[in-house]
Amino acid sequence: MTTDLALMQLHDCRRLFLRDYEIYINIGVHDFEKKGEQRVLINIDLYIPLSASTPLHDTLDEVVDYDFMRATVANRVAQGHIHLQETLCDDLAKSMLLHPKVRAVRISTMKPDVYPDCQGVGVEIFQMKAREQ
Repeated sequence: MTTDLALMQLHDCRRLFLRDYEIYINIGVHDFEKKGEQRVLINIDLYIPLSASTPLHDTLDEVVDYDFMRATVANRVAQGHIHLQETLCDDLAKSMLLHPKVRAVRISTMKPDVYPDCQGVGVEIFQMKAREQ
């Protein structure tokens, strides 16, 4: 999903990630999905320039805190029912990119309980800020 050009633009970045973050949320377009929560697994990769994330004093304020990713998810989910995983991914990516240290983001969501014959169904998005000239 990441193009060679994007990879070149991320060569000087550190990747911060959150793996298989399991949440129960109101998501779905079908009537039965609107009556309760579903289990969703979220994966987030943030790409942060080394110049903005290399600690000199080993302190948290010198890097992007993992709590930022979890809080961003919680804030979006608190807004209410979401129809589509695409909407959830897009909204999360937009919010993550607002952080001044984040250059790019990859987010995937997966509903693992939709079909009994597969691991899950989901969506993935990759977005990057325009490089400064």
